[in-house]
Amino acid sequence: METQNLTVFNEFILRITDDPELQAPLFGLFLIIYMVSVVGNLGLIILTEIDSRLQTPMYFFLRHLAFTDLGYSTTVGPKMLVSFPISQHTISYNWCATQLTFFGVFITSELFILSAMAYDRYVAICNPLLYTVIMSQRLCHLLVAIPYLYSVFLSVLAMIKVFISSFCGYVIKHFYCDILPLISLLCSDTHEIKLIILIFSVFNLVSSLLIVLVSYLLILVVIIRMSSAEGRHKAFSTCGSHLTVIVIFYGTLFFMYVQPKSIHSFDTAKMTSLFYTLVIPMLNPLIYSLRNKEVKNALKRTWRMFPNILFKIHCKIH
Repeated sequence: METQNLTVFNEFILRITDDPELQAPLFGLFLIIYMVSVVGNLGLIILTEIDSRLQTPMYFFLRHLAFTDLGYSTTVGPKMLVSFPISQHTISYNWCATQLTFFGVFITSELFILSAMAYDRYVAICNPLLYTVIMSQRLCHLLVAIPYLYSVFLSVLAMIKVFISSFCGYVIKHFYCDILPLISLLCSDTHEIKLIILIFSVFNLVSSLLIVLVSYLLILVVIIRMSSAEGRHKAFSTCGSHLTVIVIFYGTLFFMYVQPKSIHSFDTAKMTSLFYTLVIPMLNPLIYSLRNKEVKNALKRTWRMFPNILFKIHCKIH
């Protein structure tokens, strides 16, 4: 029976929507959201790379936040969009495993990059004189390298645990290969893998959120002690964009994992997943560009330089 399952199920069917009439408008909506997300995050990555005034730890972490946003939205978005015009939404066995792995890498990395950004804001506000010493290039690279390596290990472990087992079904009640819908299709006992996922999920959420909360609690204490209203306003303004992103991202994750089990739990999970896989990656660059004067000024400088760059390219070609 196990051999048969492994042979027959060489692809899965994704349940994107049961209403055919919704496919065209949903395709248009998600295509616009995904394109805005790609342009916004790629633009932020390029801008923080080429602008000399954005070569600080804060924008180094912002560049990696944009990279993870672009990563997990691209892991899910294009495949979902390609599936819309097709009546049978299928995904191959190998691509499903790949999608599960890469999505896990990017989403887990984002949790700890957001934590690193909170620590960076704590150092900038609470220890401004030692900021450049503490937030050295070496530390910044460590604060992104460790989450990436940890995320790869965790995602590969989860993928192996799922895909070495045999499947008794092939219809995934989701729009991408998420781990919980896949586990529900397994024939074998899922207690061990569910326990592993629970332990690591709790650790990831609690540890990353704890760093954020402690950092902002210490920031709040310093701000309250400030005698200058202008200083307090400046401190709050430097944290505003990051706090907005934190509230949206963690709020969505907690809503997804804390919601009570019900008949419609998979439908609710799909809607929540849509929000943090496509909408949040679109919102993050907008939040940081609209609320951040340095980013807006860098955009203006780059826009003014753009005609000169095109002229130089034209001269080299001709």
